[in-house]
Amino acid sequence: MMKFFRFLMISAIIVSMMNSCKKEDENPWNIEIKNPVSKVEVTDISKEFYDLNVPLEEFKQKYPWFQGTVPDEDFAKRRADAAEAKIYREAIAKIDAAKLNKELTDLFSHIKFYYPQFKEPKVFLYSSALQGIMEPVFYQPEQQMLFIDVSGFMGENNPTYSGLENYFQKSMNPTNILPKTSQTLAEFFVVKNYDHQKFIDQLVYEGKLMILQDAFLPDFPDYLKINYTQKQYEWAKANEVNIWNYFVENNLVFSDDTRLIDRFIKPGPFSKFYTEIDNESSPQIGIFEGWQICRKFFQENPKTKLQDFLKMNATEIFNQSNYKPKN
Repeated sequence: MMKFFRFLMISAIIVSMMNSCKKEDENPWNIEIKNPVSKVEVTDISKEFYDLNVPLEEFKQKYPWFQGTVPDEDFAKRRADAAEAKIYREAIAKIDAAKLNKELTDLFSHIKFYYPQFKEPKVFLYSSALQGIMEPVFYQPEQQMLFIDVSGFMGENNPTYSGLENYFQKSMNPTNILPKTSQTLAEFFVVKNYDHQKFIDQLVYEGKLMILQDAFLPDFPDYLKINYTQKQYEWAKANEVNIWNYFVENNLVFSDDTRLIDRFIKPGPFSKFYTEIDNESSPQIGIFEGWQICRKFFQENPKTKLQDFLKMNATEIFNQSNYKPKN
């Protein structure tokens, strides 16, 4: 019986070397930003929250939306919680504020290049004390606010994350802040059509989000854009042909089987091909494949405007991509 996958480390290394040797002008998303946004100022809410020298009333007046429906008594107890304050101090110590300011300014400038109507949000750092680490970035476009939970980026294998599945921790490093922020903002620009249940629709939807990652973060490593480790990304690249052949040979591309989302899109330790290779495979491989389909579309249709591309339906993008990966 022919083996389905091989972990081609040599091929992966060659692919990685070839990618690193590409000239910058070969990246279609490298554009000149003539009118960058003003320098982004990041406000650390928790710095004042855990500073008991700041009166509660003063804090509430400054951030009236932060307390929500929590009673004053409970709010005061949280401020004085030594364990919570310790988590915050450890988390914020891992953040390079100057670097983050620069990266966010560059990110917002790229978004504004493609979407001139985009208004850069005010950025707030805070610590949820591990309560919100599964979704550590959230965006409120109406209020023009962006929130980043620093307790979600304390580094994989951090003792604070004890009990949390390792595959979640892989993307909980400080280097993951910018791509996760970009992804959160990208979701605002891509409309998801819930009427379509075919696998190709989900693949291309995820691919559109990844294309926005390319556009918004043109100089960022691909593996970080997709929340992979470098080894996971190299596995996906080395096995791209085998992955696609598996989808085609098993009639999955246009399938309406909703279980495919759990197998190939949702977070997990690996993808579920139901073969002996599963434990070695990269997770969420459907997102990777959707990305490659959309990248191939732009290779075939380089003059297509980003906004027009995002309005196209999945089948149209797939057909025009001529996506047929080969060894």
